[in-house]
Amino acid sequence: MTSSKQEMLNKNSFFESEQTFDNGIEEQVMQLFASCNQAISIEKQIDEITDSWSQDFLNAIDSNTNIDLELLLEKFTDSKIPVQPSNFESYLKYIGNNVVAHSIHTSSPRFIGHMTSALPSFVRPLAKLMTAMNQNAVKIETAKALSFCEREALAMLHRQIYNFSDNFYNQHIQNNLSTLGILVSGGTVANITAVWCARNASLGPKDGFLGVEKEGLAAALDFYGYKGAVIIGSDLMHFSFDKAADLMGIGTNSLIRIPADRNNRVDIQALRQTVVNCQAKNLLIIAIVGVAGTTDSGGVDSLIDIAEIAHQANAHFHVDAAWGGPLIFSEQYRYKLAGIEKADSVTIDGHKQLYLPMGIGMVFFSDPHLAGAIEKQASYTMRKGSFDLGKRALEGSRPGMALFLHAGLKLIGVKGYEFLINEGIRKTQYMAACISAMPEFELLAEPDTNLLTYRYIPKRFRRVHSINQLTDIDNQIINNFNECLQKSQRQIGHTFISRTTKKDIKFGSETPIVAMRAVIANPLTTEEDIRAVLNEQIEIAAKIQI
Repeated sequence: MTSSKQEMLNKNSFFESEQTFDNGIEEQVMQLFASCNQAISIEKQIDEITDSWSQDFLNAIDSNTNIDLELLLEKFTDSKIPVQPSNFESYLKYIGNNVVAHSIHTSSPRFIGHMTSALPSFVRPLAKLMTAMNQNAVKIETAKALSFCEREALAMLHRQIYNFSDNFYNQHIQNNLSTLGILVSGGTVANITAVWCARNASLGPKDGFLGVEKEGLAAALDFYGYKGAVIIGSDLMHFSFDKAADLMGIGTNSLIRIPADRNNRVDIQALRQTVVNCQAKNLLIIAIVGVAGTTDSGGVDSLIDIAEIAHQANAHFHVDAAWGGPLIFSEQYRYKLAGIEKADSVTIDGHKQLYLPMGIGMVFFSDPHLAGAIEKQASYTMRKGSFDLGKRALEGSRPGMALFLHAGLKLIGVKGYEFLINEGIRKTQYMAACISAMPEFELLAEPDTNLLTYRYIPKRFRRVHSINQLTDIDNQIINNFNECLQKSQRQIGHTFISRTTKKDIKFGSETPIVAMRAVIANPLTTEEDIRAVLNEQIEIAAKIQI
């Protein structure tokens, strides 16, 4: 048989196999993609069901269900994909009973333990629109208008941070050679991107050397005469910097963490001395990191002092303001971020105190050309000279989340965000005052923003605690008690507070302190809700045996 005849037979076999599909399968699958009346009817039915679930979910006061995790995971042990398309009614029933019913009510006013909150009502309809449009923000050919919309939204926040001139923004807002900011999936990727830009800019092409991007870290350090490279910041830096040190090729041992004081701020004198020591060892300081809102306690470093140290060391100054960045909207509290305008790069998370959905992080640059140090091109996408947003970013394909950012900035505005920030801090100070007035609790630090840490003191320890005579063994017993209290409260599910571990700087104990961690960011949380959370802890504590 000739090869041409064999090819013809193969083609015929292929077409015959294509035509053996069950017409019912074809009809079911095509209905999922069709825009006909029947498909719209299915969508409408799903909308009615999910809208009802959404309202019930959002109206919940309890933070959680009390189902045991072992029982819950047993509902998700099927590793086989169904051969036939599933019926959407039965699938929705499954999702409702197993996922929706046991999801965390992050919008509950009594869920005050994590940096996740209620969302403004405009998010839900915009989410449906964004999904329907299905724009891919990597490239202008898959996100035409959205690419410009994203750049505009980033420029708005950039101006709030740096407040450069009108001429600056007119020149750079839609200049395809400029990058005021990059929208990413979260603060972790934003911090990694900032360090990546700093590393590549420090070890760029020079005198025939092609730069770290092409020749690698070892060759770059050797060419520039360094014996190593480090990233320096507080010991309360987010763990994303461990990831950054790993990915940048310097290793986590080269991430130098400086102790923080009792107010959760980096020790400036120790930071200054560390920089001097690194320079004496001929180490490249890729970045010095200031934290504006530590994850565990909301503390804000002295950014002005860190900016001065970084400037003198000729080092990149990055501010991780994923949590505290939106204080820039508040006339009353913006002073806490003094010096942020001197940063070379700044991280802000939209899904924290900008009240936007999960999946929106941003990194901003004072130099609109810095991100050029990480630019990549490809012949089929992200072409040089284009408006393709993916050419200066770690992530490639990503959804059009900029729509939410743009909407938030326009619909809430500066004064709206100022109100939200001020209220969050006011209610946190109220909670701190309640804790200080209740003999059952100890406030571990005055809140710097709208996070606070405290602990429950069992009755048998209150007298020795009042005279600062707790032993390490006492503190360990109290730690175990607080851990049990936090877990019990979480399991019951009515209210929620998270926990963390803090060094006991206050009394000089060798034993780290297990602390309750409150995050007061939900606009729906009232003073009554705060009292309810604390009162439930007292009720639960009365039943714990020590």
